[in-house]
Amino acid sequence: MDYLKQPQRIEQQSFQIIGEIIANERPDYRFSDAWQEAVIKRVIHTTADFDWLDILWFSPQVMQALIDGLRRGCTLYTDTTMALSGINKALLQKLGCECRCYISDPRVVAAAKAQGITRSMAAVDIALAESGEKLFVFGNAPTALFRLLEQQAEPTAIIGVPVGFVGAAESKAALKSSGLPSIVACGRKGGSNVAAAIINATLYHLREGR
Repeated sequence: MDYLKQPQRIEQQSFQIIGEIIANERPDYRFSDAWQEAVIKRVIHTTADFDWLDILWFSPQVMQALIDGLRRGCTLYTDTTMALSGINKALLQKLGCECRCYISDPRVVAAAKAQGITRSMAAVDIALAESGEKLFVFGNAPTALFRLLEQQAEPTAIIGVPVGFVGAAESKAALKSSGLPSIVACGRKGGSNVAAAIINATLYHLREGR
């Protein structure tokens, strides 16, 4: 059987196909800028879902906030180990950034049990208690996003793309109306893979000197 075996060529061809499908099926669609194009296409590449052309929302100030925060060496906090695993650590390290997930931290487990809340909520509390500039990356837990908003925190930026049926759409709608620098997946769709893809697209964008 004849098929592509080289990872780089597979990715290149995938993005070429994505571009062709958008041009053919959505000829009037326009990306706001090169960074948003990179983010949306990488999310489509990750999910094979072209709905992301319409449901991924960017606050007016989020691009600059996100890029500046990464360049300053901010700390990223994810709500799942899957999102943590999917983010490119080598590129983060080059920027002086660190990525943390406290979902299994003993302090989080104990606090969640004592307070009768989700571990995702307790993880947000632990993260907020730490010093330094913070970027929150949520792909799975609406309760984490609700907790962050009710604490009236002002992080560098928030990637808010929790997936699901209970509180997912509502938590993201609340983020969208918060005025905070954010990228939001409107509706039920999302996921840890989407959250990681958004960060990686931004890291690749910076690596290319844009």
